[in-house]
Amino acid sequence: MTSTTRGYSQAAPSPGATLSKAVVRASASLKVSQSVLAEVLGISAPSASRLVSGSYQLEESRRKEWEMALLFVRLFRSLDAIVGSGEKAQAWLTGENLALNARPVDLIRSAQGLVNVVEYLDLYRGRI
Repeated sequence: MTSTTRGYSQAAPSPGATLSKAVVRASASLKVSQSVLAEVLGISAPSASRLVSGSYQLEESRRKEWEMALLFVRLFRSLDAIVGSGEKAQAWLTGENLALNARPVDLIRSAQGLVNVVEYLDLYRGRI
């Protein structure tokens, strides 16, 4: 499928390219290191480095990394809606959270922890 803009024909970006860019932007905004990003997505550190550089793309066929990437972007979007992006979001992510009984940045390194943090943010977001 292509679209034409000002006489130029360009292919629509693939879902993998779109999600990859969203993950990279979210991790940059939250100042999540590549090693933490690798743990969050369940990929190797070299793959995370290639993802950030643009030479690796997330694929729906690699189910775990795809689902973790969707949850990570959802975390970012929820956090952005609640506290905004930038320093406040970074502070929330790296600060102790009494309700979660840990720092969210530590929790998101596991699948269950990421799900718990996203659910917590969803509940909080529902109140605002």
